[in-house]
Amino acid sequence: MRTSVKGPLMFSAFWGVLAFFAVLIFASGGSARSPRFDLAFTGAGIAFIVTLVIAAMLSMSHKDNAEHLGKGSGVNLTSRKPSGHGGYSARPDSPDSGTPDSRPGGDPR
Repeated sequence: MRTSVKGPLMFSAFWGVLAFFAVLIFASGGSARSPRFDLAFTGAGIAFIVTLVIAAMLSMSHKDNAEHLGKGSGVNLTSRKPSGHGGYSARPDSPDSGTPDSRPGGDPR
């Protein structure tokens, strides 16, 4: 499986350039002072490295699904409640006559 590194590099470069200009503008403290290129390059380098590491970790954690998971319609076509794992297995099939759910038209849930 061959993956390209161009996408993560372009993503990281974009955020590095954005951080460079943001720090260059906001770190100078106004138009009367000289721009702080040292802080701008530092911020760009940090943003580039951090986004590149995050993109690398996300690309390494990618795992394709197994083939058997893609088969089937994906829809549970039965309306019957399952008897285990979250189903109402302890509920009797016919409600007692004294419970509020036993009246006609009542919701048996």
